[in-house]
Amino acid sequence: MTTFVALLRAVNVGGTGKLPMSDLKAMCEDCGFARVQTYIASGNVVFTSRKSEVTVKSELEDCLASYAGKPVAVAIRTAGEMAKVCSDNPFPAAPANWTVAIFLDKPPPADALNGIRGRADEEIGLGRREIYVHYGAGLGRSKLIIPAAKDGTARNMNTIAKLAEMAAEL
Repeated sequence: MTTFVALLRAVNVGGTGKLPMSDLKAMCEDCGFARVQTYIASGNVVFTSRKSEVTVKSELEDCLASYAGKPVAVAIRTAGEMAKVCSDNPFPAAPANWTVAIFLDKPPPADALNGIRGRADEEIGLGRREIYVHYGAGLGRSKLIIPAAKDGTARNMNTIAKLAEMAAEL
């Protein structure tokens, strides 16, 4: 069995994509995933499965599309990958609530830092399949636009650490 972390994009954030976590848990169980646990209401779920990452992603996205009536993107990481996202944070001294990893399906392109707009005091770093951002003045004030991250989903380092801990315990 592999332990996975699924991160849903644009769920229960800013009044869009309402999805009760009890429904998300039930969907995951209907997909045959085991030991399903959700974390906070922003679309985070940890579970185990014998299925591949590709199959897990596809089945969960299909269930979510049926539920929502529109596509809902999901980023998938194994427990080990989630722990690595924590340890690879290029801004470990920065406040964890002002530092995010934007989860992508593929490695960021070589030109991922080109075309960035609205940058003020934010620091940006590239990961394996993530783009890290430390928002110097805070996330709420930022006007930062990273075109390479447009299809990703962000979580702050506090949430990432908790999800890595939950995944490690399964």
